[in-house]
Amino acid sequence: MLEFRYGHASAADWREAAESCLAQLGQGAASLGFLYVTDVLADHVGDVLAFFKSRTGIPHWVGTVGIGICATAKEYLDEPAIAVLAGDFEPDSFRVFSGVAGAADVDKVALRCGDAVPNFAIVHADPLNRRLGELVPRLAGKVESGFLVGGLTSSRRQNVQIADGIVEGGLSGVSFSEGVTIATRLTQGCSPIGGKHVVTTSQQNVIISLDGRPALDVFREDVGETLGRDLNRIGGHVFAALPIPGSDTGDYLVRNLVGIDPANRLIAIGEMVQPGASVMFCKRDAGTAREDMERMLESMRKGLYTRPRGGIYYSCLGRGAGLFGPDSDELKLVREGLGDFPLVGFFCNGEISHNRLYGYTGVLTLFL
Repeated sequence: MLEFRYGHASAADWREAAESCLAQLGQGAASLGFLYVTDVLADHVGDVLAFFKSRTGIPHWVGTVGIGICATAKEYLDEPAIAVLAGDFEPDSFRVFSGVAGAADVDKVALRCGDAVPNFAIVHADPLNRRLGELVPRLAGKVESGFLVGGLTSSRRQNVQIADGIVEGGLSGVSFSEGVTIATRLTQGCSPIGGKHVVTTSQQNVIISLDGRPALDVFREDVGETLGRDLNRIGGHVFAALPIPGSDTGDYLVRNLVGIDPANRLIAIGEMVQPGASVMFCKRDAGTAREDMERMLESMRKGLYTRPRGGIYYSCLGRGAGLFGPDSDELKLVREGLGDFPLVGFFCNGEISHNRLYGYTGVLTLFL
């Protein structure tokens, strides 16, 4: 039976934090470790990895750096901290991989788990790689379920990842066979305002007209009179939402509003859009984020046939303390909704779910 152990700690010196994590891990068999380190310690990630390899005997490790990291009911932001999760997977049920920086790398990367085909993968990605929008769906196509979960490294220092060693520049992670049972969901943290609109005229990321009308006129109607009169107030609260064709759960990609031209009544968003595409507008605040998180957790709980044995959580840097509150409230919601189980993760520069890059989301994956 698959079991997990975990530890997390903050300390001024990385060795002290690592020793505390090690004490919490205790003794027991494990074949794969997940390791997340705050970017305050980015220069020491190699030392931290070497420490856990030598002191635990766990042969395989994956992970990355985050401006913030998290564990069960606990968030660490802007402080030196380490979180580690160890699981005793069957040797041929997973495979650590790295070096996926271009399309040719996806084609040749080895994901097969012993004699088993890869079914699912957890990945970490370098946000400076401009090909991620192409690489993520291409890599997802190489696993049987077509499903990846993961996050983009967030760091003010080095954008390093862990894949048995220290790597950077592309995608790395671990693939799993169908012998490893998982459940995963994402929470958008936003609520749509108004309905879907059709882009009738656009140039690159600039929306000129929606439903045959000036884009800004439609936007003002959706956001309401108060915000419509004072567009300076919408920053960080109102976003563009691009519905995902064929999604049976109503998923959408949230993108920033990057420019408004009142004179010409145009809107620019953080995504290229083509005429005929669907666009909505959505709002994000503490209330909508909490409600959507609770809906996601309740949906997961109803679908579980057993308690979670371990988990990985990837949340956007735009969430966490700034949205849920300073007392680790986002991670406490996970514990309240699903119980107390070993969980680690980090706050990302973008999230990966299924075969797409997201923003402002939380992606929770459970090992069952």
